[in-house]
Amino acid sequence: MDFERKPLIGMVHLKPLPGSYFYDGELDGVVEAAIRDAKTIEEAGFDAIMVENFGDVPFPKYVDKTTVAAFTAVAKAIRDEVDLPLGINVLRNDGIAAYSIAYAVKADFIRVNVLSGIAYTDQGIIEGIAHELAKLRKLLPSKIKVFADVHVKHAVHFGDFEDAIRDTVERGLADAIVVSGRATGKPVDLEKLAIAKRISPVPVIVGSGTAYDNLPELWRHADGFIVGTWIKREGRVENEVSPERARKLADLAKDLRSKKSLV
Repeated sequence: MDFERKPLIGMVHLKPLPGSYFYDGELDGVVEAAIRDAKTIEEAGFDAIMVENFGDVPFPKYVDKTTVAAFTAVAKAIRDEVDLPLGINVLRNDGIAAYSIAYAVKADFIRVNVLSGIAYTDQGIIEGIAHELAKLRKLLPSKIKVFADVHVKHAVHFGDFEDAIRDTVERGLADAIVVSGRATGKPVDLEKLAIAKRISPVPVIVGSGTAYDNLPELWRHADGFIVGTWIKREGRVENEVSPERARKLADLAKDLRSKKSLV
């Protein structure tokens, strides 16, 4: 992925998958909705797509085989229909499943919520999986990049933020780091984002809260943006992706790139 462009990564939030509490028995409907959102994101002018099992609440720490199988089927369907770089995030912290799915469908990157350290979450205590993921990457070599959260959202962290950045990159081997607000759709702390940009040797991605109004400010401090909530209809995360909102944000990013090229 070209981080010189400061890419916009649009989220495809999957409806509940087989094996989850709210699954309605219609996998075809899950696939159709996912493809529809992915195409909307592509047509709007985004740079990449990331797929996430957002509907599978309450989330387990690590998913079962049913989820992996269904997720792979949906991701493959998206891969066949959309030409953008594709990412996989398996909630709550199943980087092993994410990498396995990405490898099977020839995706380009994964997101790992807790690669290094410990997070205190609504799923309990989640420990980093850097060692296990590194072994899998060695076993199944690929060009799949690992985007790892630092002080992930929906969690409490007691360690130092700067130390967490260094551990995630130097000891966890992340290819890029993700900095988010406290919860889905919540804006990132600009001071933390500036710190991350200053000390991180790898790209820094905003993981939540990117919107039309704050993108110009965030643009100064980050190398990429994962966008989910704002591009949904009425800005509500549970709705489908809005073509108008997605295009509006992508057009703004295009304008910001043009201004940089004129400097």
